[in-house]
Amino acid sequence: MAAELDIQLSVGSAGQCWGNALAESFFATTKRELLDTTVWSSRATARTAIFDFIEGWYNLHRLHSSLGYRSPADYETPLTA
Repeated sequence: MAAELDIQLSVGSAGQCWGNALAESFFATTKRELLDTTVWSSRATARTAIFDFIEGWYNLHRLHSSLGYRSPADYETPLTA
């Protein structure tokens, strides 16, 4: 099915953890910095908070060591001379 849709399922070989390392790191950060800090009144409230965390904090302001201590938004913005 994936081949028919021209989708690559994994970046690594079977049994290697590197393909999921980035996603695992992101989910661990989201859990540690957001989800474990609050008791959520509903699934919809948690969903909104997750969206706000990603779009309002994680992508715009949170510094990432793998990006030279820049936010993803800054990293993707071309440097001008």
